Amino acid sequence: MQWVFRSLISMLIEPIQGNSVSPVALFLFAHQDDEFGVFQSLLDEIEAGRRVCCAYLTDGSTSRVTPGRRNRESIAVLSRLGVARQNIFFAGEALGIQDGSLPLELERAKTWLLNWWCSAGRLEVVYAPAWEGGHHDHDALHALTAVVAFGRNQLSVVRQYPLYNSDRCYGLLFRVMSPLLANGPVLRRRIPWKNRGLFLWLCLGYPSQALTWLGLFPFVALHLMGPGTQDTQGVCTKRLGQRPHKGPLYYERRAFFSWDKMVKCLSRLHSTLTPTC
Repeated sequence: MQWVFRSLISMLIEPIQGNSVSPVALFLFAHQDDEFGVFQSLLDEIEAGRRVCCAYLTDGSTSRVTPGRRNRESIAVLSRLGVARQNIFFAGEALGIQDGSLPLELERAKTWLLNWWCSAGRLEVVYAPAWEGGHHDHDALHALTAVVAFGRNQLSVVRQYPLYNSDRCYGLLFRVMSPLLANGPVLRRRIPWKNRGLFLWLCLGYPSQALTWLGLFPFVALHLMGPGTQDTQGVCTKRLGQRPHKGPLYYERRAFFSWDKMVKCLSRLHSTLTPTC
């Protein structure tokens, strides 16, 4: 009977011990499917022996798609890569932050991220969307991560990953997984050929976003079958006061958001920052 009691206690405290002992790699996403931008990094961090945690800062919902459906799609994809279910956090759904509204909900998102960060234990690396003007939620999450990391004196552990942007593009065209040079030196990891087909297959795992992926998939395929690299960059808080690139940003071209509105949303968030680099 005592053995059973000790076993139950051990099961209860194991996750807490894991938080404080196991090195952690945190992947931050704005939406369920943004993980396509770091498939190789997810595998690399798991192979390195880190406890990979993934957090989504919006609920991903639309008028036609529920958060639950999008959550299930990302859980299936991440599970295929080896991410444990208990390490996937849908913060946006819990906080009621809808897809497209993250810039307007930064204070609540900051509270959640800061609390999680403080309790994570050995947080060795954090991946966040790049500052690139693709989707306004992506830029908002980038800024949020930079501010929290700066406040924790851990900005050096943050890596930004590109998803898509309209730098030097015309009309509604965009570049996929293409880092902006203004964001600093690029750490380039060549994706093994054995993984490229798997990643393309995983990109088909978001049927609720079929229309989005109809336009996105060909460019992702071109990147994986062409350069085939996983590119990340460091983070510089000075960039938060600069337009990601010259010319209209993609979310401006799609009339989703404006740069002026983004500046206003971020003003309170980083007003106390001392620009780095």
